[in-house]
Amino acid sequence: MANSPQAKKRARQNERRAEVNKARRSRIRTFLRKVEEAIASGDSSAAADALRSAQPELMRGVTKGILHKNTASRKMSRLSKRVKALSA
Repeated sequence: MANSPQAKKRARQNERRAEVNKARRSRIRTFLRKVEEAIASGDSSAAADALRSAQPELMRGVTKGILHKNTASRKMSRLSKRVKALSA
């Protein structure tokens, strides 16, 4: 239990940040799911559009500290590889 005023404040801040981070993480996952669904349906143009809209969301997650830079890059690389295979 937080005893000092500073520790109590940090606990409150951490709760608020956790909520915001949870929403951001959920938003990123939604965009990634849209790409996955487009790939599964076999629609290359829809998959490419979904990938283009997911990329800034992933990078925003990196900027906000939700994802590590390499994690986002790895996800983008793997998704773009799969989208490219659809159109080929």
